[in-house]
Amino acid sequence: MQRLQAYKYELMPTGEQQRDMRRFAGSCRFVFNKALALQKERYEQGKKKLGYAGLCKLLTEWRNGSETPWLADAPTHPLQQTLKDLERAYTNFFARRADFPRFKKKGQSDSFRYPDPKQIRLDQANSRIFLPKLGWLRYRNSREVLGAVKNVTVSLSAGKCFVSIQTEREVEQPIPNGGSVGIDLGVVRFATLSDGTFYAPLNSFRRHETALRKAQQAMSRKTKFSSNWKKAKTRVQRIHSRIGNARRDFLHKATTTISQNHAMVCIEDLQVRNMSRSAAGTTGQPGRNVRAKSGLNKAILDQGWAEFRRQLDYKLAWNGGHLIAVPAQNTSRRCPCCGHVSADNRRTQERFACVGCGFEENADLVGAINVLRAGHAQLACEVSGAVMPPAAGTRRSDSCQLDAEMSAVGIPRL
Repeated sequence: MQRLQAYKYELMPTGEQQRDMRRFAGSCRFVFNKALALQKERYEQGKKKLGYAGLCKLLTEWRNGSETPWLADAPTHPLQQTLKDLERAYTNFFARRADFPRFKKKGQSDSFRYPDPKQIRLDQANSRIFLPKLGWLRYRNSREVLGAVKNVTVSLSAGKCFVSIQTEREVEQPIPNGGSVGIDLGVVRFATLSDGTFYAPLNSFRRHETALRKAQQAMSRKTKFSSNWKKAKTRVQRIHSRIGNARRDFLHKATTTISQNHAMVCIEDLQVRNMSRSAAGTTGQPGRNVRAKSGLNKAILDQGWAEFRRQLDYKLAWNGGHLIAVPAQNTSRRCPCCGHVSADNRRTQERFACVGCGFEENADLVGAINVLRAGHAQLACEVSGAVMPPAAGTRRSDSCQLDAEMSAVGIPRL
């Protein structure tokens, strides 16, 4: 099987190379915003949207025109890739996978991409890489790059420069290790597994919240765009970078351990955007418990559930495993023994006590067990060719029917 993998390293450019990278990133941002403004203008005039080929013709005019001759200083392929990114953003919007494309802002996601591997030379022995119009750049070689180079992305973040090298290589079909497990995500416990183990939350943002608040307050007292303001802004960006790096490190370690020890992982299909929606309401209908809901939203977004699921998905595929997302309704309200569903089963955040049979256990563990059972049922329906898998938290009139379907595909009864 073919594996696409990216290797990210910190660059060590010279002063001139760093200035060139900032100029190239600014040129890509300018082309993206100019093309987006043109597309919006054509829409308001009732004209058809330009495709990628039409935008590339305009890009040639912009590079050779008298208004923006400085675009010719930037490499051509990264500018074209920016237009391809805009085309992809429009496609995702019309497919209802993302919001409408927004204009890019300086200092946020500054990057550019080289798509042609023939123009890229990688010298791992000397820890350097050659990029068009930048020359040879040294990088912190922390691990070996495996596979053939497909493309290279240069990014700028918090005053540092990074290079991401995407490669492709052929690997043997992996054989998964371990069995199946269900995972219940939360705030008090980041992830609770159906086998009883759990991961405590890192709460990266909460750990740095005081330092971040003080740095932002110091920046607000500076004259905007002054030298002191830029220094204060750099300090704020470094704290944000530290928060993100700690969270990603935690998620990578957790997902690697889970994916290497389990062949099938069942996880809740959480709608994080709806769960973290503000409760402020409107002037006519103000919300209730707004301050408490705001704190809960901050704690939810601090966990990184979407990134956790994304990493689990591709790491399980690398190890031959499978990820199943099940509906999250009533997973923590359904008794795993008698199947009774009631809000009274979970009177507190931590404890689960069934009002039907009296079963008591940790609520997160109960949720993980129900997620695993729902994943088994969904897999059984997929194997048997059923149209709609049963939703988590629902009961069948004949409980033996579910057990029969699970046994038919070799899944033991829980």
